[in-house]
Amino acid sequence: MTTTSAAVSSPVIPPVLAEVVRSGFVEGSHRGSLVLLGADGGVQLALGDVTAPVFPRSTNKPMQAAAVLRAGLDLAGERLALAAASHSGETFHLDLVQKMLAEHGLTAAELQCPEDLPLDPVEAETYLAAGAVRDRVTMNCSGKHTAMLAVCELNGWAKESYLDPEHPLQRLVHEVIEEAAGERVTAVGTDGCGAPLMAISLTGLARAYRHFVLAPEGSPERRVADAMRTHPEYVAGTRRPDTWLMREVPGTLSKMGAEAVQAVALPDGRALAFKIDDGATRALGPVLAQALRALGVDAPVLDRIGRAPLLGAGREVGEIRAAALPAVPAARKG
Repeated sequence: MTTTSAAVSSPVIPPVLAEVVRSGFVEGSHRGSLVLLGADGGVQLALGDVTAPVFPRSTNKPMQAAAVLRAGLDLAGERLALAAASHSGETFHLDLVQKMLAEHGLTAAELQCPEDLPLDPVEAETYLAAGAVRDRVTMNCSGKHTAMLAVCELNGWAKESYLDPEHPLQRLVHEVIEEAAGERVTAVGTDGCGAPLMAISLTGLARAYRHFVLAPEGSPERRVADAMRTHPEYVAGTRRPDTWLMREVPGTLSKMGAEAVQAVALPDGRALAFKIDDGATRALGPVLAQALRALGVDAPVLDRIGRAPLLGAGREVGEIRAAALPAVPAARKG
């Protein structure tokens, strides 16, 4: 008797996106998946599995901020940028969070993000040296949480349950993410800050960022993109690659997320998204610079973003370097 079995598809093995080179020796590597979209929205390059769902982590913050605007909260400028931020915890970030809380009749005690130190290591050292302790305002998502609380106050929605996936605000976030990504959310989890986290593919994430930069002027999506691009230091911080890129390549929308997720859109609709499988954020800069070059971007800031030295006894002895990417057809200079 002959038996047959159904064919089982082999899992996609993510390619190496970055190598760890110490003293000329490759001692490790970081695998991941990456997608590049052309100005027309078509996929120009796909490495790994770019259609499988991933948790976008903080790269979903522009969608969360757009939902807050759709729900009626009138934010603009630095305040709107901070609502979409993973801020570094610099003084100007913390001051604005406090101002926003006061403007909307809120207190820091109502924030449901965890108490934390500043995200930026330099700021964290200064903060601790001053005798300060972990605080909700200092947590990098405090701007987003302040905006969420403010829109609940405006609409008479329950503030105590604003992080519940079934809360009216979070249902609206879910809707915005699906519209921008052009696909269904396949799983809902909990982010590090406690907010609901909706899984989409890397291709969907790149499409979402493209959607934001190409959205009609004055729409919630475009207002968020414009605020982030005009005030990038409030989205990240003075020592962060997202800030450098948005400041030095005009019209670029850029946001990183935990577990080494990155999304970028250029003003003409070219876009990218990638995730390093092991969550190593040290590989983000080199891979981001390489991916942008593959999309046709040529700017001095890419050298700064892509630099990730390895040290030995306090001196540079190696680097994290991006693996070469396949040629991208018809990539345009930007």
